[in-house]
Amino acid sequence: MQRPFVRRLSPQTFGLRARTPASQATFRATKRCRAPPSAEPTAHPTTRSIHPDVTLSVPRTRIAGGITVKEILDAIQSRTATSADYAALPLPESYRAITVHKDEAEMFAGLSSRDKDPRKSIHLDDVPVPELGPGEALVAVMASSVNYNSVWTSIFEPVSTFNFLERYGRLSDLSKRHDLPYHIIGSDLAGVVLRTGPGVNSWKPGDEVVAHCLSVELESSDGHNDTMLDPEQRIWGFETNFGGLAEIALVKSNQLMPKPDHLSWEEAAAPGLVNSTAYRQLVSRNGAGMKQGDNVLIWGASGGLGSYATQFALAGGANPICVVSSEQKADICRSMGAEAIIDRNAEGYKFWKDENTQDPREWKRFGKRIREFTGGEDIDIVFEHPGRETFGASVYVTRKGGTITTCASTSGYMHEYDNRYLWMSLKRIIGSHFANYREAWEANRLVAKGKIHPTLSKVYSLEETGQAAHDVHRNLHQGKVGVLALAPREGLGVRDEEKRAQHIDAINRFRNV
Repeated sequence: MQRPFVRRLSPQTFGLRARTPASQATFRATKRCRAPPSAEPTAHPTTRSIHPDVTLSVPRTRIAGGITVKEILDAIQSRTATSADYAALPLPESYRAITVHKDEAEMFAGLSSRDKDPRKSIHLDDVPVPELGPGEALVAVMASSVNYNSVWTSIFEPVSTFNFLERYGRLSDLSKRHDLPYHIIGSDLAGVVLRTGPGVNSWKPGDEVVAHCLSVELESSDGHNDTMLDPEQRIWGFETNFGGLAEIALVKSNQLMPKPDHLSWEEAAAPGLVNSTAYRQLVSRNGAGMKQGDNVLIWGASGGLGSYATQFALAGGANPICVVSSEQKADICRSMGAEAIIDRNAEGYKFWKDENTQDPREWKRFGKRIREFTGGEDIDIVFEHPGRETFGASVYVTRKGGTITTCASTSGYMHEYDNRYLWMSLKRIIGSHFANYREAWEANRLVAKGKIHPTLSKVYSLEETGQAAHDVHRNLHQGKVGVLALAPREGLGVRDEEKRAQHIDAINRFRNV
């Protein structure tokens, strides 16, 4: 059923300055990011004007009448443009971005999570280039990727992310930019710096970068030992606007890191969020502090997060016990070098008798199976991210004095476990959320050195982001799912072919799986 709906929002709605009649320009209509013709059709496509006749209150010297992102792409692909050339290149008035819309936040009301379809809520819009503030950078995005937080955003769970944007908008005059009736999503990018704001000294236009997703203000003392403890800590592209699933993104300069030079744009964009998250959760002293010889239970070991945990365990001399749900996923783990693999579906583990009752006998059977791989030892560290479905088993199988690190809870947030197996055995549960700048930098450094590799399996166009998010939501993917933004095709952006050749099999390990 079609629902034609064209709306002209007032400039005041966006906190923007109206154009004079002589300079008015109507932005292109939005379109939904639909599935390919072979997939389930998208319901009620709409035609909408996201924000006609408005522009940001920035100096006119930053606005280039008629310039398009193609000219930016031409400069990037030329490989001859200098920093001065990029700085002199005018910015376009608008760019394409993946958005969700505030007035659709209740569109899935009454549906179960599984029945909520990101293809119905994700849009491809033309949006104005945001104002650049102190300590910030505008980046031309060559490629990005889909994380589970993009799925949460698109199905408005556990809450609408517009709540985050409204709260951030109240913080300062500058943060008001983020409180808009559309949310540009995405928490990964690989691209090229276009502009830097006042106070940015370490990065310049033309630098090839990737971005981690930690956004902090650091005005409180709380965040200065660990920036993740900053009271104003947010995840960029999830709790802030102007994310990476777009042709241009706005980031804080302390999100930027050097792009690994042996990877293509889409490969470099894939590790960011999940690689950094896995590093803190498993390796960092803020997480489990993994050491050589540790037995590490990794749930979803071939997935977007678990695949990096598996690599860190192997690279760090630990013994990963990889839990997967199919023989195909087991083969992926073997190709990474893992030997201890449990196919939970093939072996029939059912940790819940029904929706409300767990089955401790299955915990015990699972623990016995683990000890077959470890020479009778119990688990030192559990890398937990499924949450409700597996948490009771995770606490049970951990050794006395061992550690369960947890994030994400993709199967449900309300964890249940038998506290006797925690308290009487002196086990620890550590909550872990993304990573601070140093941890993200170290994780990216290992990628750049060829010690950790991207787990990119499939790449979509920006127009297909809805389908990409749908596939992640339905767990139809392996590893990470990439999205091309400005990059016209895959395989571009490699600067060190010799290093790439040394690692090409590992780089391509997840491709088309």
